[in-house]
This record gives sequence, structure tokens and C-alpha cells, in this order.
Amino acid sequence: MTSEVTVRWLGTNAWEVTGNGATVLVDPYVSRTYTGATKPGQFDPETPIAIDEAAIDEHIGAADSILITHAHFDHIADVPYVAERTGATVLGTETHLNLLRAMGAPAEQLSLVAGGELYQFEGYAVEVFRSSHGVTGKHKSLLFPGTRPGEAPRKPEKIKDLVEGGSLAYLVDFGGVSLYFNAVPSFHEQEVAGIRPTVLFMQGANRNYPDYEERLFAAVGSPPYVIPTHWDDYEEPLNEPAVDLFGGAALGEQVALHSPDSQFVLLDHLESFTIEG
Repeated sequence: MTSEVTVRWLGTNAWEVTGNGATVLVDPYVSRTYTGATKPGQFDPETPIAIDEAAIDEHIGAADSILITHAHFDHIADVPYVAERTGATVLGTETHLNLLRAMGAPAEQLSLVAGGELYQFEGYAVEVFRSSHGVTGKHKSLLFPGTRPGEAPRKPEKIKDLVEGGSLAYLVDFGGVSLYFNAVPSFHEQEVAGIRPTVLFMQGANRNYPDYEERLFAAVGSPPYVIPTHWDDYEEPLNEPAVDLFGGAALGEQVALHSPDSQFVLLDHLESFTIEG
């Protein structure tokens, strides 16, 4: 169906994907609110949620769908504004959508998914997979865990109010070019075994997940392209070169070791890459 698909990195796990006249956004967050999260000893979970509308207007244009991987601030804080401005359909879990409603996202644009769905949109299809967020430390702790089922909660005011709410991964297929977005260094092997994406978006290693890269490539094969995601210091300016805080460049060594036939593509902030179908 398609001859080419272009991806553009908006920092963190934010991606703009265009093909067949359509635009899909993944975790469109560009406000880059300073919370101290990337500075040792400076993280303040009481930081107010702040939306940089000027940055969103500068970097994000039209959108047909918005795909939410989880509900932490650096993934969904900008989504209500983006959704209202673009009219895009937003896919997410019950918690994701409840938080978005509470932040003013248009309710009629919210589409509830839980993993297992396969939806056909105009020019592309989206398959949804259950996933798990990364954990840290000796006790495998999850930052801001929890869900918000039932009715929409009170409006989130601080970044700690944006709980993880379940994690998802997505395969977006433009017909001839497919892209698998795995936003965290964890995945459900049984869920994705056998998919064969053209492009794999993945994080680098995490010591809490043994043989992460080797297992992921075993599950999804050796994709033609591997692009690292969520590797920058997401509190530094988007208009400046990315600061490699989470091993984006080092992932290339693991790709060469475990999937040598894949082309490793390291994009900088706001850079684009086109895949021919």
C-alpha cells in the first residue's frame, strides 16, 4: 500500500510517523518540564504538571492517531492539548484515558485498549500488545505505580499524580512497512513472538532484565532497522543535540552482536528517517 514511511524523533519516547497520507504519534511529549528526574538527588515528584503549548505548536502538527505506552508525565502530559488541537484518536488503557479525561482531553476521541486489539485506520493498521514498565533497584520498584479505574479521578496537578496505569506496545503497519514500538526495557515474549517488524524501536539494556536484547531479537526476528528510543536526557532542550543518558549509542553494540543483519539508526532530536516499502 505504501512506498515510504518517515519517522521523526521528538525526544524521550515521542515519535511522529507519516505514511499513506496519515500521521501517527507515539507518546507525544515535548514540554520537557524540569523535575530533576535525570539529575541524581534532585528529583521532585511534587513538581506541578506544566504544558509548554508553544513547544507543542512548534514541533507537532497534524495527527490521526495518538498511541499511549503508559501514563507517566514524560509520556502523556501533553496529550490532552495535542488531542484537542489535532482531533486525533487516542489509544490507551482505562487508567490512561481516565487521567486524560481528568486533564481535559475530548472524551469522544478516547479509544480504550488493553492489548490484543487490531484496528484498521485509513492508510494504516495498529495492533496493541500488553507490556510491562521497567523497574529499578534491588526491590524492583516501579515509579508511580497504580491504576485509576472507574470514573475519571480528580485533575492531576503534580507529576506524581500521573501513575503508570499499565503499559502497552504497538505494531503500526502501513502495508509494506511496519514499526514496533517497545518503549521500555521489558516486554512479554509470548505476546510478540513471531511478529516481524520492518523497524524495531527499543531501549538499551537494563540490569533488571537478563539478556533483554537477545530475547527481544529472538522474539521479533532480525528487523531491517533498529532505532533506539527514550535514551536522551529528557529535561534538556529539544532544540539542542540529545544528551545520551541511557545508552542510546551503546545499543548499537548489542544490535551488532545479536542482530548483525539489522541496520542500527541513531537519530538526534528532531531528525527524520525514511523507510522505503
